[in-house]
Amino acid sequence: MANQIHSKMPENKEEKKEQKKKQMEQILGKIKNKLLVMSGKGGVGKSSVAANLAIVLADKGFKVGLMDIDVHGPSIAKIMGLKGLLEVDAEKQLAKPATYGDNLKIVSMQSFMREADQAVIWRGPAKSGMIQQFITTVDWGELDFLIMDAPPGTGDEPLTIIQTVPDSKAVVVTTPQDVALADVRKSINFCKTVNMEILGLVENMGPFKCPNCNEEIAIFKKGGGKKTAFEMGIRFLGSLPYNIEVVNSGDNGTPVITKDKTNDYTKALEACTAEILSNL
Repeated sequence: MANQIHSKMPENKEEKKEQKKKQMEQILGKIKNKLLVMSGKGGVGKSSVAANLAIVLADKGFKVGLMDIDVHGPSIAKIMGLKGLLEVDAEKQLAKPATYGDNLKIVSMQSFMREADQAVIWRGPAKSGMIQQFITTVDWGELDFLIMDAPPGTGDEPLTIIQTVPDSKAVVVTTPQDVALADVRKSINFCKTVNMEILGLVENMGPFKCPNCNEEIAIFKKGGGKKTAFEMGIRFLGSLPYNIEVVNSGDNGTPVITKDKTNDYTKALEACTAEILSNL
């Protein structure tokens, strides 16, 4: 009897694995484009780029999902002004993503935590499992875009996306200064090593015009993103000027793209979005 039980166990595991794989393929099959917004360096404004990019696409009429896969330091919920836990559809047995307008659905680790300042102390397998659950246990429906905001670096989270969502394409974010560019080159080489298509490089916090004298100010230098893109053989999607309102609006939960569609940052992001759309 014991031998019979043991002989069946591997089959059960394989059946569950195959069932999970088919479920994943079915869900991902309803999503046309999967974009991983990533960077080798923290503090480059990657999450604000991901959030505002998602809103630009949604405003254009695309059905968009925004998924924060930064398990330890999720910030999308704060940027988007989301509060509370996600609801669950009892009939479908799926979590309902938060909605933002008519075309944008959002899921963040923060939406599963009862306390805002709760620390998530997980090892790699637990993080990978949660990211997979974000896809398989959330009612995404049919999407034109799934924007995935990754934590800095080339660790468990982007690796899980590569393994789980193999047709993902990367949008790499950097700032112009050398210390950020050194790390972003690692992200680019990571994508090349795992054969992940790179849509291009976005330079964030670039030069901006002084509101008083109209002279250009380059707090974090200038041109580093474009130069790095050329040297690494990838597309340069554009430079987003530094704008204090991006910081303020993120803290207030009202993304800058929803407040002012005429400022230089918004115009630059629209141009970056156009570059992305033209190269899909």
